[in-house]
Amino acid sequence: MAETLVQFFIEHLGGSISKEVIVFIISLLPILELRGGIIAGYALGMKLLPAFAISFVGNILPIPFILILIEEIFKLLKKTPLKALVERLEAKALSKSDQIQKYGYWGLLLFVGIPLPGTGAWTGALIASLLKLDKIKAFPVIVLGVLIAGIIVSTLSFGLLNAIGIG
Repeated sequence: MAETLVQFFIEHLGGSISKEVIVFIISLLPILELRGGIIAGYALGMKLLPAFAISFVGNILPIPFILILIEEIFKLLKKTPLKALVERLEAKALSKSDQIQKYGYWGLLLFVGIPLPGTGAWTGALIASLLKLDKIKAFPVIVLGVLIAGIIVSTLSFGLLNAIGIG
């Protein structure tokens, strides 16, 4: 999916947008997050450290806002025709919260840090908010989880792909 977005940006914005901006925008998006940003950086021929740093910042940037504001935003949206969508988002997030409920902040760290489909900083922050975890404690745990996920994805995309001759 990251490669598809890279192509979209290149085709529709031509040369008016830099590789770095593409990586940043992709890393801001839910679902793709840092993982998509790093893969996009790799696909665009960026060096590891700039791709990692830009993806990391892009993925972390929305997290404080999610932690602080998502409950109020959801309350407001539940008074609109978007109520069913919000309830599905909450249910989906809570369906993935077993690990966090069982292990607390360690579970949150693993949830965000192990790059599997449906995990990541956005969902981790949403679950932390829905479970009423302390936001001041949850934020650095999520940051550390993003760092761990970034190291794993960077190793796989930049290291392994180059080692097997795909890069």
